[in-house]
Amino acid sequence: MSDLEILTSQSSKQNVLIVGDVMIDSYAWGSVDRISPEAPVPIVAVNRREDRLGGAANVALNLQALGARPIMCTVLGNDDKAKDFMALMQEKQMSTEGIICSDDRVTTVKFRILGNNVQLLRVDEETTKPLQPKDEDALVLKVKQILDSNDVNAIIFQDYDKGNITPRIIKEITAEARKRNIPTTVDPKRRNFDEFCNVTLFKPNLKELGDGLGMDVKDADEAVLKKAADVLHERQNIDIVFITLSERGAFLCDYRGKEPRTILVPAHLRSISDVSGAGDTVISVATLCLSLGLDAESIISFSNLAGGIVCESVGVVPIGKERFYKELESINKT
Repeated sequence: MSDLEILTSQSSKQNVLIVGDVMIDSYAWGSVDRISPEAPVPIVAVNRREDRLGGAANVALNLQALGARPIMCTVLGNDDKAKDFMALMQEKQMSTEGIICSDDRVTTVKFRILGNNVQLLRVDEETTKPLQPKDEDALVLKVKQILDSNDVNAIIFQDYDKGNITPRIIKEITAEARKRNIPTTVDPKRRNFDEFCNVTLFKPNLKELGDGLGMDVKDADEAVLKKAADVLHERQNIDIVFITLSERGAFLCDYRGKEPRTILVPAHLRSISDVSGAGDTVISVATLCLSLGLDAESIISFSNLAGGIVCESVGVVPIGKERFYKELESINKT
């Protein structure tokens, strides 16, 4: 079978565990036709509200949309918003076996106000402090229990710098994954950038790469990207470095063979509405491809296409399976 046929036919057999920071993406949609007399700000006449699963939970949604079974592992606050989050998970018929509630945490909520289909304001309720040792204990134990009772094909670390991913969490779960021969993938942020060692695939964007390595990579060409990837590989023992380049596409360097293999793919022309959640989609597709044993070229090409598709939608939304596969089939024929 071709890699595309494997992806479309075998995704439903994949169980993917996600460790990371989850949140509720809350939206108020409305229209704007006047400015407030109280301050020079628009008045939004709200006509619809919606709560969505966000952060690492959006990765889970992307995996589910592609047919895989996601298992979300995280620590929420012991609050009303945690109940709302659990209700959203149950509404999507997603497993809640990996979710822990703690009195030391606050459930993250990002509240966006949109007027005339334009985001006007975002209000965040959150904590960014690292997990307490007892919560680290609980999360590591939960992950091990899930690995014992499920045939997990891959593990994703989805870091939003909200504190669920700590150096200890990274070290213990990656060690457990290596012991069980489970591939690990990472969507990093700056705080723990250097801590992700011995992982299979590491996916920073250009800003995260520059901040993490202290390099100016804003307009980096392929040679500079390769040099940055080499540093990551040598310093952190990473098998595949996957760098997203925004409107320029994506770059991948695969160190699993005798010689490093580099691939640079351009972005597909899109009408961009909102880049929110694109990284979630990219890591979801890349991980699924990796768990299925697909070629490096398919990993970057399929993921790059998926990330572009979700940018055409407003708000944080998972990939549309039918459209994604249709476009993949169309490209595969050319």
